[in-house]
Amino acid sequence: MSKRLNQNLNSSYLEAANRLRPSKARRRVVAYVESYDDVAFWRGVLEDFETPELYFEVMLPGRDNLQKGKHQALTNVLSASQLGGAMIACVDADYDYLMQDTNPGTTAFNASPFVVHTYVYAIENYQCYAPSLHQAVVMATLNDRPTIDFEAFLREYSQIIWPLFVWNLRGYFHDDYKSFTMLDFCSLISFRDINPFHPEQSLTFLRRRVNQKMAWMQQHYPNAKKSYLSTKQRLRELGVTPETTYLYIQGHTLFESVVLPLLEPVCAMLRKEREREIKRLAVHNQQRQCELSAYQHAVLPVETILKKNQDFKDAPPFQLVKDAILHIIEYSKSFNTQQNETDNSESTENAAPPAAGDGVSLQRSSSDSV
Repeated sequence: MSKRLNQNLNSSYLEAANRLRPSKARRRVVAYVESYDDVAFWRGVLEDFETPELYFEVMLPGRDNLQKGKHQALTNVLSASQLGGAMIACVDADYDYLMQDTNPGTTAFNASPFVVHTYVYAIENYQCYAPSLHQAVVMATLNDRPTIDFEAFLREYSQIIWPLFVWNLRGYFHDDYKSFTMLDFCSLISFRDINPFHPEQSLTFLRRRVNQKMAWMQQHYPNAKKSYLSTKQRLRELGVTPETTYLYIQGHTLFESVVLPLLEPVCAMLRKEREREIKRLAVHNQQRQCELSAYQHAVLPVETILKKNQDFKDAPPFQLVKDAILHIIEYSKSFNTQQNETDNSESTENAAPPAAGDGVSLQRSSSDSV
């Protein structure tokens, strides 16, 4: 048995603590997340749902150590019995959402109403949401000149890697993941660098690699066609399409090996362009130095901008995240109302009857007698 009270902390404990507060005080819902980066991400998500009656507090799960991660948040600290309307877990979906009821772990993960997950692979996939990338480049360079169509690039990228993505999931669905591991998949779909003037060259090279690998897989696993097609159908039923594959691949691979190689050379090009403009328009050397210094201090690395990106809230998968949070809020509100009614009822039942000498007669007076 745990020796410390905070090791027995659960949703029921927090709900009871909420009831001890004044009736008009805001209810607290603790949201445990995986790592430091997740704190800022989920803070930006959950604050949209706060009301005068309810607020969220985002925390890391390790109260006695520095352990982090999804396993720590869901298994080591927060068992299913601990979660509830006042204590939730906010984690990356990884492949668990796509695998649904493939094994007991994914079944429990998807069935828990108090586990809010990303529905895409990880928070990095939202941070790299295609429609938000141009704004990220503008913030990183203070230059709004259009360059690459980032949405078109990631759409074509997704269509190219779709066959390999399906094959990778097929392995997890049918306990054959060693035939094409996550590491194999991520290494094939990564870029070292992308030419900002001809990004289509990188896509052409990627398409060639994918086609070669698919041909090899089909040759060495001729009996996998049926399971491959069933996996493709299951993914489509969950809302995954060839055009949105990038949202469901490993988040770190997308962030570090696809989007950053795409954005960093574009940002470097736009910064140099702005610096040349400053040098050209400066009247004298002192003005040139001052303007260049001010500009260089104003811009930020695009990686930093992406990690703070919150411009993904119109993404279709994020609507499922919203629904999950709203469900928890409604549960918390309903549970709190029921508990207040129960407490009031118990208070009334336990109240002692008034005594005869308390100024309240228990019998009718003689003047009331018939």
